[in-house]
Amino acid sequence: MPEVGRVARMTTAALLEVRQLRFAWPGEPADILALEGFALAAGRRLFVHGPSGCGKSTLLGLLAGVLVARAGEVRLLGHDWARLPAAARDARRADHVGVIFQQFNLLPYLSALDNVLLPCRFSRRRAERASAAGAGDGAAGAGDPMAAARRLLQRVALPEALWSRPARLLSVGQQQRVAAARALIGAPELIIADEPTSALDAALRDEFMALLLGECAASGASLVFVSHDERLAAAFDERLDLPQANHALLSALRSTLPSALPSSEAGA
Repeated sequence: MPEVGRVARMTTAALLEVRQLRFAWPGEPADILALEGFALAAGRRLFVHGPSGCGKSTLLGLLAGVLVARAGEVRLLGHDWARLPAAARDARRADHVGVIFQQFNLLPYLSALDNVLLPCRFSRRRAERASAAGAGDGAAGAGDPMAAARRLLQRVALPEALWSRPARLLSVGQQQRVAAARALIGAPELIIADEPTSALDAALRDEFMALLLGECAASGASLVFVSHDERLAAAFDERLDLPQANHALLSALRSTLPSALPSSEAGA
């Protein structure tokens, strides 16, 4: 599995590009993320790992345009998030990015089906793509986002009897399936997953990973998956060891615990 801790060759095929990224929280003097960069091609799968506090969730926020870099570039489909106004970033995220949150972030009072349909309410592009996918089913009522949502819930193996149940009444594993279907509906080009398997036992984890990777492959979506569980890395095309790639973290370690670093790092 290739490491992507250095800048990869930037090509027109790159879906996601990070260059000389620097990020600090407002009012803080020091960067918490400093990455030379990497690129992810369409359809590729990137595994990002590292312990708590190394900047994984912050990096995902930057990749999705929720956060904006202090310096450098984060480009999705050739557009730098930092050059877009906030409203345009929100619209672009809704059109092109599906997110599976660590805590799933389903609306508890909405049904499983209505939760899956949420991205189509915020993005006409996602709604049109979902309608086109639903039309391919050939079933009565196909050709609208509802048909695509039902198909996705079938494919993530959520029993039909649960589709109308409020999300708050679903088990953790069931909520996770709904969250995955919500991220995938409308075929966004980029799926971002923030430690979605952390609360699952081994059997449910493996089942969910097979579902997620299969659906991303079917839609051609790129996947950025964050986890501290390195056992999952073998299923991915590329790997980013964030503590090693994050120069801000290395600099902080050098200033506080130089003896804890390998001699090659301490003398760099």
